[in-house]
Amino acid sequence: MPWMETVAVEQRMRFIADCQDGELSMAALCRKYGISRRVGYKWLDRYRQEGVEGLKDRSRAPHRHPSEVPAEIEAAIVAARARHPTWGPKKLLVWLQRKQPARRWPARSTIAEILDRQGLTVPRKRRRRVWPQQDPFSACEGPNSVWCADFKGWFRTGEGRRCDPLTISDAFSRYLLRCQALGKTDGPTARPLFEAAFREYGLPWAIRTDNGAPFASRAIAGLSELSVWWIKLGIRPERIKPGQPQQNGRHERMHLTLKAETANPPAATLRRQQERFDTFRLEFNQDRPHEALGMATPASAYVASERQYPEHLGEMEYPSGWAVRRVDSGRFRWRSENIFVSHVLHGELVGLEAVDGRHWRLWFGPLSLGVVDGHRKKLLTPREGRRAGLDAWLLGTSFRCAPGGPQEP
Repeated sequence: MPWMETVAVEQRMRFIADCQDGELSMAALCRKYGISRRVGYKWLDRYRQEGVEGLKDRSRAPHRHPSEVPAEIEAAIVAARARHPTWGPKKLLVWLQRKQPARRWPARSTIAEILDRQGLTVPRKRRRRVWPQQDPFSACEGPNSVWCADFKGWFRTGEGRRCDPLTISDAFSRYLLRCQALGKTDGPTARPLFEAAFREYGLPWAIRTDNGAPFASRAIAGLSELSVWWIKLGIRPERIKPGQPQQNGRHERMHLTLKAETANPPAATLRRQQERFDTFRLEFNQDRPHEALGMATPASAYVASERQYPEHLGEMEYPSGWAVRRVDSGRFRWRSENIFVSHVLHGELVGLEAVDGRHWRLWFGPLSLGVVDGHRKKLLTPREGRRAGLDAWLLGTSFRCAPGGPQEP
């Protein structure tokens, strides 16, 4: 009868002992133990080569797997993950294929299994998300149509110094134009960084920010000294709605990666922290594949603007037939009265477009600031304008024309 699995080694030892006695032929011996002569000779050869160990069952798994990842490939994947600890298998695969195109790299799912087996993955928390709202600033038709800017959020370095990184990126290509640690978050500190970016990359058509300083203020139309400067350069300030960071989601997502790779934990000194920012910016632009760009890099999708930064800013110009006034200490002179508009417009020219015999629409370049009531000698608030029966479009404080100057709505 065939050998039982539980006593297989013992039965094989008896077979070997009977074979060595030589009383029975191999054919008769195999019939006695219920095995074929091929199996009998196999166990006899194994015993001669390995002794009793050769009589134990061996794994039936193949010695080689055609789809097995070679050790050197797996080591290269692990090394790539160590170099880019926040990248997932999709980005790692594209990066490895770009660096070593001659090698045959495994599929993304296999890379994910390797990372998981090596303990290099951290499961993300599942978050309940609200229904997405339509992005009012989604029309980024090409490089430099919209730049995004924000302060990432301050933290302290190892030496206890405060670090406020200001970041500027191109919304279309995701190219990170600037990532600079600043000592303050005010306009005079931020302006030189924007000026350096304008000189290197040219002027965008719009800059999208939140509603915090120095990008906005509580002045009319949310103007700040920085945004007034942008308007004079022909740049349209765009501000997201309060509490709606998803409207600047491309930039916020970059901030998440920036924090994970440069400030977790922070560097020992502010200088070392800036070195981390510089390294991150170079890698983010040149090496990191971006899914929104078809796994291309931001550097491959970005080109500098053709609009050069002017060395000297001229005065605002307005159509003929408009009344033009200069703002002094927040006010301008109109019909023997001083009408307050905003201190941030000190020294700037504003234009007044006649609506009827009593009302004039007030402009700062292409930005409509509201309506001046000639009888009451004041700039009407939206509530006061609605009470006076004025159309809503007259009262808005927003851009209502293309860049380049005010036009009829």
